[in-house]
Amino acid sequence: MSIVKVIEVLAQSEKGWEDATRQALTEASKSVRNIQSIYVKEFQAIVENGEIKTYRVNAKISFLVGEA
Repeated sequence: MSIVKVIEVLAQSEKGWEDATRQALTEASKSVRNIQSIYVKEFQAIVENGEIKTYRVNAKISFLVGEA
């Protein structure tokens, strides 16, 4: 039997939401093994002077924690 755990992470990028998602996965991979999927739950953008300055994502990362 496999057990999957889900953690929620926040990440940001000045390049875009896709890059923010990649950064979330890259950082999580440094301490979490067996990542199976990433689900972007929310998007947010910080605006300065009428332009998007920072892209943010709230993502859920699923990873395998055990097998029987």
